[in-house]
Parts: sequence; structure tokens; C-alpha cells
Amino acid sequence: MDYVLDSADRYILTPYVYPASWPEDGALRQVLSLLVLTNLGAELLYLGFASLSFYYVFDHRLMKHPYFIENQLQREIRLGVTSIFWMSFPTVALFFAEIRGYSKLYDNISDSPSGWPWVILSIAGFLFFTDMVIYWLHRTLHHKSIYKYLHKQHHIFKVPTPFASHAFHPVDGFLQSLPYHVYPFLFPLHKVVYLFLFVFVNIWTISIHDGDFRIPWPLIEVINGAAHHVDHHLYFYFNYGQYFTLWDRLGGSYRHSSVLLGKGPLDHIRKLSAAGKLRR
Repeated sequence: MDYVLDSADRYILTPYVYPASWPEDGALRQVLSLLVLTNLGAELLYLGFASLSFYYVFDHRLMKHPYFIENQLQREIRLGVTSIFWMSFPTVALFFAEIRGYSKLYDNISDSPSGWPWVILSIAGFLFFTDMVIYWLHRTLHHKSIYKYLHKQHHIFKVPTPFASHAFHPVDGFLQSLPYHVYPFLFPLHKVVYLFLFVFVNIWTISIHDGDFRIPWPLIEVINGAAHHVDHHLYFYFNYGQYFTLWDRLGGSYRHSSVLLGKGPLDHIRKLSAAGKLRR
């Protein structure tokens, strides 16, 4: 995150915003700057890519599904925008620790434990680690003792749109984002790779809510895409994984996609339409 902060300081904050008496490395200035940059970046990333996905990828026929609730789009966006704002406060605390040098993020390939091979390996390690931890966090959030207090807000949307991707209770959203931020405190990771992965996981989260159920044939049983995740929203106890189906298989919570069996939400809409029962 220090790359983003340094660029903002150089081109905007130092020449146009902060007085000269506020040094760039001052803690208060850094925290305030991180709050603004994190909110601005996260909200734009969410609204920008979710909008692109909604207008160019999402199948709008899904909005005719009986489980698509009244004013769902507005409710998703309102909850998503609000959640990102409140999540930014604990997230900025972690970003602040990163720029103060408490993480294992590094600048140069020469600082990598094994050069380029480690950089490539660290991407795979990040995906494996975060997929594993999020699976167990997500499954825990479904426990009856805490579900109604946190994760239930996200599951109001049984047939989600891309805007549901970030529509969480703020505590729920932060807990599920925590593995992404914890990883560079545990394992060496290049700063540019970290920024790339931060953007990637946000886009991926949007993509598994986008209603595009197509999956390349060789990856059908491996990737936990929208076709699998929509079943998580519909059937609740299955497909908790983030990227892959591995942990669902190991944890006994894997469900083969109903979409791929011809029993998905679009198939239900077609049956209702054929029977003349589809709402207008």
C-alpha cells in the first residue's frame, strides 16, 4: 500500500492538500491518507467492476426469479457501500502496519527468498492459504449461534447480482477479508504482487456473484465459480470455498452445481415461463 500512498503524496496530497508542516511520514497524516485512499479505491473498484459486470455479464433474466426480492439492487448497493466504509477502519490499521514495515512485503525481486521462482510460488501460496482460511471462516459464520448476527445479511440475496459481492455486515466482510491482509505478515510477498492480488480478489468476488454460470470444461470440478456459488446462496450449507472446490470436498460440503445439472435458477425461470407463471 505504500506504493499507492507514495504516488498520492507525490502528485496530489503534498502539493495540494496537506500543509508543509505535516511531514509525509507523520503517523496521523498517513492514517488519514490511508482512510481516504482505501475508501476511494475500494468503492470505485466495487461500483466500477460490479457495474460493468451487471450491464455486460449478468443475465438480467435472473431478476425474474421468485427469490429476487423487491428493490434488491438498491439494497445490495446500499449495504455494499456502507460495509466498505466501516470495513476500511480496521483495514487501514493493517495497511498502516504494512507501510511502517511490520509485514514481510518487499520491493525488489532481489529481496525475494528465491528470486522469481518465489514470486510465482507466493501467488500460488496466497491463493491456497486464503482459500483454506476463508473456507473455514465462511463455514463458521454459518453456525447457528452467530449466523443471524452477521452473515445473514448477505444471504438475504438468494439470487445475487454482482452488487451483492460486497454486501455484507461490516464485521462479516472484514473477517472474510482478513486472510488477504494476514498473509503478507506471515509470508514474504512482493508489493506489486500484493496490489495485483488485492485487485484480483475483489474482481473475483464480484465474478462469483455475476450470474454467468459458464465454466471451461476442464475446470468444472475444480473452480468454485458463479455456478457453484449460486448454489451456496440457494441451498446454504454447500460450496463455502472462495476459488476452488478443494476444501468443500475435504470438508464434506461440496455440491455439484445445479446449473450444470439443468436445475439452476435460469432453468427454474424457463419452467415458470413455459407454465405461464413467470412474474412480469
